[in-house]
Amino acid sequence: MQNMNEGEPATGGLRERKKRATRAALVEAALRLAIEHGLENVTVDAISTVAGVSPRTFFNYFDSRDEVFVMVDRESNARVRHAVLAAPPALTPLEALRDAMAAELQGIEQQQELWRLYSEVLGSSPHLLARTIGTHLADELDLAEALAERVGAGSPLIAEDRTASAPAEEADRRRALGLYPRLLAAVGTAAVRVAVEHWCVRQDESALADVFRETFEHLAAGLPAPFGVSAER
Repeated sequence: MQNMNEGEPATGGLRERKKRATRAALVEAALRLAIEHGLENVTVDAISTVAGVSPRTFFNYFDSRDEVFVMVDRESNARVRHAVLAAPPALTPLEALRDAMAAELQGIEQQQELWRLYSEVLGSSPHLLARTIGTHLADELDLAEALAERVGAGSPLIAEDRTASAPAEEADRRRALGLYPRLLAAVGTAAVRVAVEHWCVRQDESALADVFRETFEHLAAGLPAPFGVSAER
């Protein structure tokens, strides 16, 4: 999950907010440069100059030039997982996931222009789109493991691997997870994407928070057909 605005939830101190602001500035600079000059002509030096930081600072946030376009914020994703685990026990796993994701979506309504640029850049670059999908799938696996821990079905493999010298293979991690946490992580991630995309083309009709809430209400209700919509087609 990626929030491109430093106006996201006010967690952490001044240093944390500055880090988020710097990351947001780098992402925005990269997107605007890609639109103006073409993705193939965008360099780390150019991105850093527009964002007002050094190339060395760029690499404090991203491992490569392409990573700035992948739009996955590891710190944001970690906050979602932490919030899922820290949510009140009375909440269902779906409610805990909804609240954790909602907190990270704050501020997106002021970012519609950047989301439009992001969509345009990805649409013109198949290799970046493929890389973005792969990165989202890896994050989804991390989220599924957090949800498994939330419901008391944490992966024994992951628990053992925390003390191991080498990380578990992805295939082994997936085999160690039950169906429920994997499905919930995938559904929650898809719900966020659909809510944001739906809102982006209907911004004059409703607020993102309302669309997001309605999306999760449909999920909680088991996705029954809306009133007045026939199940027979």
